[in-house]
Amino acid sequence: MARTRPLSPHLQVYRPQLTSMMSIAHRASGIVLTTGTVLLAAWLVALAHSAESYEMVSGLLAHPLGQFVLFGYSAALIYHALNGIRHLAWDLGYGLTIPEVYRNGHIVLFLTMVLTAGLWAAVWM
Repeated sequence: MARTRPLSPHLQVYRPQLTSMMSIAHRASGIVLTTGTVLLAAWLVALAHSAESYEMVSGLLAHPLGQFVLFGYSAALIYHALNGIRHLAWDLGYGLTIPEVYRNGHIVLFLTMVLTAGLWAAVWM
């Protein structure tokens, strides 16, 4: 017998919430950081290998696509660190009411934007 209705709970039933989206983003930023750290290690190996290897990798990082990757890596690092601090506060029993969870979630998002913009402004000046 085939079922024609979705099984509950189902993604169609729920509206995305800030908390669920930030949880998914925290996991995604961890994946981005892992991948980016492998690329950082490759850059360090190129640095130790030869001047030509270093110049090649540095040229890739200077390319607009390389800059985009570095921007994404830095944004993921800042977000993951701030959200990690948020989780540590929760582990200590702080900020667990629903209004506080949403407030500190918005603070993490705001600080991520400000600190990422500040970092890149400092890099380009």
